[in-house]
Amino acid sequence: MSNWVIVELQKNSTNYEKIIEGIVRIEKKIFPKHESLARLFDDELGKRNNGLFYGVVEGQLAGYVMFSWPSSLFASITKLAVKENYRKKGLGEALLRAAIDKCRTRNVHRISLHVDPLRTSAMSLYKKLGFQVDTLISGYYSSDRDAYRMYLDFEVA
Repeated sequence: MSNWVIVELQKNSTNYEKIIEGIVRIEKKIFPKHESLARLFDDELGKRNNGLFYGVVEGQLAGYVMFSWPSSLFASITKLAVKENYRKKGLGEALLRAAIDKCRTRNVHRISLHVDPLRTSAMSLYKKLGFQVDTLISGYYSSDRDAYRMYLDFEVA
């Protein structure tokens, strides 16, 4: 049984600024500065084909997933982050499922993402939900940090 709520962030919601501030704090704490989108969240979410779900646990912002669908065929998971004290409880999976479901409503054929191969928990989650490794990209995050590009294909009717 989950004790969280997954919410789609709406630009016109009354708590938009507060949620963005909380997401920026999570972003700065979890990701190295050169990987952080902290300064860009508001701009990115202002674009037409971007979306974000966030998770709330006992009134606290606990995590988020940001995604985009730049074309009618393709979507991308841009960020997935859960505060450390809320990990291993299913919140990351719930956020990722919400993003996947939203992308399905856009009739995309493929969702892709990038992940550090050393982030074994993230790798396990993505594989659990059907993502497959496409290729290893050397130096994706920095000169000494690679990434797997992973994808999830949908059946096309």
